[in-house]
Amino acid sequence: MGTIPGYIINKLPCVLLNEPLSASRNHICQLAPTEKNTFLFSRELSLSSSLTHKNLKKMERLGLMFLSTLVLVLFHVFVDASQNQKKTYIIHMDKFNMPADFDDHTQWYDSSLKSVSKSANMLYTYNSVIHGYSAQLTADEAKSLEQQLGILSVHEEVRYELHTTRSPTFLGLEGRESRSFVLQTKARSDVIIGVLDTGVWPESKSFDDTGLGPVPASWKGTCQIGKNFDASSCNRKLIGARFFSQGYEAAFGAIDETMESKSPRDDEGHGTHTATTAAGSVVTSASLLGYATGTARGMASHARVAAYKVCWTGGCFSSDILAGLDQAVIDGVNVLSLSLGGTISEYHRDIVAIGAFSAASQGIFVSCSAGNSGPSSGTLSNVAPWITTVGAGTMDREFPAYIGIGSGKKLNGVSLYSGKALPSSVMPLVYAGNVSQSSNGNLCTSGSLIPEKVAGKIVVCDRGMNARAQKGLVVKDAGGIGMILANTDTYGDELVADAHLIPAAAVGQTAGNLIKQYIASNSNPTATIAFGGTKLGVQPSPVVAAFSSRGPNPITPDILKPDLIAPGVNILAGWTGKVGPSGLQEDTRNVGFNIISGTSMSCPHVSGLAALLKTAHPEWSPAAIRSALMTTSYSTYKNGKTIEDVATGTSSTPFDYGAGHVNPTAAVNPGLVYDLTVDDYINFLCALDYSPSMIKVIAKRDISCDKNKEYKVADLNYPSFAIPLETAWGEHADSSTPTVTRYTRTLTNVGNPATYKASVSSEAQEVKILVEPQILTFSQKNEKKTYTVTFTASSKPSGTTSFARLEWSDGQHVVASPIAFSWT
Repeated sequence: MGTIPGYIINKLPCVLLNEPLSASRNHICQLAPTEKNTFLFSRELSLSSSLTHKNLKKMERLGLMFLSTLVLVLFHVFVDASQNQKKTYIIHMDKFNMPADFDDHTQWYDSSLKSVSKSANMLYTYNSVIHGYSAQLTADEAKSLEQQLGILSVHEEVRYELHTTRSPTFLGLEGRESRSFVLQTKARSDVIIGVLDTGVWPESKSFDDTGLGPVPASWKGTCQIGKNFDASSCNRKLIGARFFSQGYEAAFGAIDETMESKSPRDDEGHGTHTATTAAGSVVTSASLLGYATGTARGMASHARVAAYKVCWTGGCFSSDILAGLDQAVIDGVNVLSLSLGGTISEYHRDIVAIGAFSAASQGIFVSCSAGNSGPSSGTLSNVAPWITTVGAGTMDREFPAYIGIGSGKKLNGVSLYSGKALPSSVMPLVYAGNVSQSSNGNLCTSGSLIPEKVAGKIVVCDRGMNARAQKGLVVKDAGGIGMILANTDTYGDELVADAHLIPAAAVGQTAGNLIKQYIASNSNPTATIAFGGTKLGVQPSPVVAAFSSRGPNPITPDILKPDLIAPGVNILAGWTGKVGPSGLQEDTRNVGFNIISGTSMSCPHVSGLAALLKTAHPEWSPAAIRSALMTTSYSTYKNGKTIEDVATGTSSTPFDYGAGHVNPTAAVNPGLVYDLTVDDYINFLCALDYSPSMIKVIAKRDISCDKNKEYKVADLNYPSFAIPLETAWGEHADSSTPTVTRYTRTLTNVGNPATYKASVSSEAQEVKILVEPQILTFSQKNEKKTYTVTFTASSKPSGTTSFARLEWSDGQHVVASPIAFSWT
């Protein structure tokens, strides 16, 4: 065991408290003096079979008494150690109430830190999204600091994780339907997208600045010099790049620069992929090893990119993320894209939510990934209403693989394998669970397979635990010649393609079960694997990805999240030159583009589309841009059927897709928008009963909610509706007394004068929905009109959820809002 301050422990306690001493074993229970007046717990108590029963019982009692004392001492040892262990904390200061004794804020910050720790040094000072600093402190020091006047909050460091060429055409941004974006694609764009991720690979063709004008005059950022990165790495496309590592290094120690670059350079690939998805330049003849060949381009191919490297090998730490957000706002970005997430927490304790609030209040659109924890419900992250939360859907493109098994069945899978194919003749087939030497050998974990039983065979591995492409290497190392990667019930029939290093194909749960049943029933099972390249026009599309995190909103059920979905499965975009497409160290292939999946990929799609809307409508607020994207999105196919959920094979719901799948050609001209101001968000916080100090942490100003005013979360002017029925019906659930709930909304006309009429479609038979007034007439641009929706619940619904849809239409525009009822 390790050393704990004040004590050295080299042996574990001798007896479990509920287990009596045994005459057949030795028990470690001795107390012995050591240097520095500490103690070594190591006495050995030998029990002989010659002891009498009475003496044995006495020894047992003495041993248990001693053990109780020992456990108590150990408890205090570990508590003491925990309290003395230093961790990174973010200290949020009340900038506008700095004591008069100080000349500047940095002097004040330093004084507050030194008052609790003479040896601690600041990691960062924050000057934009919050005011304060971060430093390494013990729990006691942090607690002491929190009691000081002028300190709003002290947050312990949180670790975040990354949420991991067809899409422009699929979204209608190419061809005849893209005429509404002609202005944006031809004009020089001054919109800047800030991407907080793993950095950037500046040599990517997607950062070519040919045809772009000068760097926007509003830009205040820089190209930070570091390992393998200098000032010339930036250009008129990639206009800025910075890195933030102090929080990470405080937790893990100095960055090993033989493994990753202490600079903005992207050694992992994720950051380059997200940045080029959002705003990559047009690149012809792009592909991954011949797959998905075509013209690659980001959503806003003329927008500028600023990269902020906040994620490293061990994850993304909140002090670094906050520093990146802080700097991006100062630098002058217009859009922020964050494909990362951490544990869900209240808004005043969520560093991303706090930083995003400040950004949004300064007119910056913030897009975040919803998370990859689907299909379970309530698994979302980044749910603050001032953040646009993006889930993932598929496109109409696949990379098919074909599996034939000896029984004659032909099954479909997917793969991005590009090497030498397997023989066309049948090959021996085994299930990893039958040829392994470990309890989880079915997952093809490292060293789990028995070479004598695997050599020369195709191996069926179950998905889960280790990386999908890594499983293929395990098979190869054991002598296998191919792999079939089978989904378990966690993943259903969702198919995600990978650039495998051996001939391999992924199949859904249904196909995987059929293959395993065949193996179990046949004494000499065989199979073939063939690869089908790229297939377009796959239907139905889109479908909601199984991994995409789902609602209801775990923090505020009254706000529907995710907001919408965008392409996030098998997305081709720029890649690092440091690792191959599988991301494995053993993968030495060098590719300019890679195909990966995740809400990490759907988020930058929306970030780029927001940049396009910002170019077309520079006067629009972040809330107006989100509203345009949400109210013009679609939730049904052209045949009228609801978008499918690949996890269930049935219709998805607003808890899966939010308002629907993004439709950018409609979003540029939405007709009406639901706008929001900073004051609206503050009223929302008042409705949540946040205290003045909690609101100040988020809003950075003194706010006292009016005690004479009724604040309602339901009245936040959001483009969607969520009604948690346990709140609305609660005490009346079994009575005949109807419960009435009213939501108020305000629409702003951003189009020509027009008259809009409301219509409601609903599957919620137990809830009557009344819109008043049902007609809104707008005579001029930017005119506002308010309406109320009354929900009358006469009885408890038969299910746990039900849904409806409200539409305002003038015959040309359809302004749609999903309505989600939930009963828990």
